[in-house]
Amino acid sequence: MRVLVIEDDPELGAWLRATLTQALGPCDLVTSLEDARAAIAVAAFDLVVIDRQLPDGEGMSLLAELRVLRPQPGTILLTALDDPEEIANALDGGADDYVGKPFEPAELIARMRAVLRRLSAARDTVIRVGNLRFDSVQRSVHRDDTPIVLPRRELALLELLARRAGRVVLREALEGAVYCFDDDIQSNALDSHVSRLRRRLREADCEVVIRSVRGVGYMLSAS
Repeated sequence: MRVLVIEDDPELGAWLRATLTQALGPCDLVTSLEDARAAIAVAAFDLVVIDRQLPDGEGMSLLAELRVLRPQPGTILLTALDDPEEIANALDGGADDYVGKPFEPAELIARMRAVLRRLSAARDTVIRVGNLRFDSVQRSVHRDDTPIVLPRRELALLELLARRAGRVVLREALEGAVYCFDDDIQSNALDSHVSRLRRRLREADCEVVIRSVRGVGYMLSAS
């Protein structure tokens, strides 16, 4: 799960990035349409949160570009423009939801989860590998019926490995799923996360194994 926030208010943007990183996974913050286009050109996002009034244009203008992406991300507009006609125009323009400012944090997170559930309705949001179960909307992991608590970066790492179970996932793809654009990534950081994830899964008696393909990436499979 990766989120892009397009918000030019420094305080609100920083709060959104911190809050969504904890609730949903890695979150990148940009402050303009130009930077947003650059971000979506190099990374795949599950959810894009867009402020309507940006320094270089109307946030709604990005909706048409996001609709043609595959996979298509969910979109939520944040704005102080709460006129019913404005809301109707945004939804007709392709937004999945429209949240007025100011908003309650709990409601915003719930709306985001609802958008992700709707987008995932056409595919199984629960990934199973061996006796491991990963719910990509609830961001939860179970061994059979026993919950496993993972730090957010290991959770993001496991999600991508589980989605591509049985196939080698390149290091670059794993780093893209775990880290934001401006994170300082040490040379062995990914390997350290994989090592800790292996240990946690082993301690939880998960019937899965993470194999290393030297210099290429990692692969998750049932043991």
